[in-house]
Amino acid sequence: MKLFRPSLTWKIGLSLLVLQFLTAGQLSSDSIPVKDTILQAPQVAGTPDGKLVYIFEIRKEIAKPVWRIVQKAFEEATQLKADYILIHLNTYGGMVNIADSIRTRILNSSIPVLVFIDNQAISAGALISIAADSIYMRPGGSIGASTVVSQTGEVVPDKYQSFMRSTMRATAETHGKRRVITNGDTTYVWHRDPKIAEAMVDPLLKVEGIVDSGQVLTLTAEEAIKVGYCEGKAESIKEVLALSGLSGYEVKRHQLTALDSVIQLLLNPIVQSLLILLIIGGIYFELQTPGVGFPLGVAVVGATLYFAPLYLEGLAQNWELIAFALGIVLLALEIFVIPGFGVAGISGIILILLSLTLGVIDNVVFKYEGLSALTNVAKVFARVVLTMFAGLGLSLWLSRKVGTSQLFSKISLGATQETSAGFIGVDMHQKAMIGKTGIAYTVLRPSGRIQVEGELFDAKSEIGYIEKGQSVKVLRDEAGQLYVIKV
Repeated sequence: MKLFRPSLTWKIGLSLLVLQFLTAGQLSSDSIPVKDTILQAPQVAGTPDGKLVYIFEIRKEIAKPVWRIVQKAFEEATQLKADYILIHLNTYGGMVNIADSIRTRILNSSIPVLVFIDNQAISAGALISIAADSIYMRPGGSIGASTVVSQTGEVVPDKYQSFMRSTMRATAETHGKRRVITNGDTTYVWHRDPKIAEAMVDPLLKVEGIVDSGQVLTLTAEEAIKVGYCEGKAESIKEVLALSGLSGYEVKRHQLTALDSVIQLLLNPIVQSLLILLIIGGIYFELQTPGVGFPLGVAVVGATLYFAPLYLEGLAQNWELIAFALGIVLLALEIFVIPGFGVAGISGIILILLSLTLGVIDNVVFKYEGLSALTNVAKVFARVVLTMFAGLGLSLWLSRKVGTSQLFSKISLGATQETSAGFIGVDMHQKAMIGKTGIAYTVLRPSGRIQVEGELFDAKSEIGYIEKGQSVKVLRDEAGQLYVIKV
């Protein structure tokens, strides 16, 4: 009897071990996989030397420029065959759609991703952090507060909150569950509890022992470690890598290219306003001079520098560029072809204003913020309109000032070619037309052609536009052109 009981115990124990082996890595009916690749200090303690760690920063508002940097960073890390990617993060949030794109890129990465929260990972920053394999935080830092708000800080309708709740929850779920064996019983515990992620969005959600209903959850470093949302506290990147068990590693940092620096400069609101001044000033001076010359070139360069970085960052769309070009064409038709000032001119001005305004604003802003986005649009529109008026006023002032300035006098011809000295610049026959009357052979807007005594002459209206067929009187002749008024 004494030998039988130990033998039975041994058989039962062996059966339990076999059963545990056969069921290892499987979950209960929820069918959520166990994720055994989460980067934690115990799991990489034996990491061999020579690992390459690729580091890049997100230390600004989550917007299109950040998404562009993230894409380039992941591409470069892949090309370098990096072993780990470390995101040095400090942000108070930003655009939901951009944050969702970044978190998707992290989740789909074949390279393990670590995040070092160097102070704050608020709102969109929390979503990005939760997507990473491991999170490390600076003491005093925080993560959470991911309720979706508008540009004015107002909470947007629940359908947008619902999207954010599900996205936060799903992101936490992707890290799976870990197996816990207690007294021979196997249970599975979320590596990152989805309810905690959801509570960062929904103030009505209560998580026992963590947050009460009526509060949006934000975790400190200590609290995040306690609930599994942080692998450890660190003061620097060096400490983060040490906590991760890495030694003898090589670091490669993402560097902004010259193009990136230029794009960031051109996206500065002050620089954008100066470019609008160039566009308006160039168009104005081009309309005041015959032919195609330097002012038009200035306007084209200004428009290119204004729209190119916006297009590269995904802000300006093709239809906005087409709208700007169409606005210029309609304005030119109104000035040079169509008599009077009507639909074409007004439509051209509206298209130019809208393209300059909407080109600066991400088009998905209306999807997430609806009518509340109009406040942001109105601010940009006001800046564009004020800049255009300033550009027009400056152009008028310069057009009067340039001819009389000392600088201009040094680069212009100052000598007078008198007729008495034998200089004849134009047909003297035109001089005989002064004081005579004729008709407008074409529309004068303000330049065109007139017919006097059966002959055609180039002419310019002294005051306003003159319709075709109207009677005109020749006032004077200057530089081979007659100046006329309506009779």
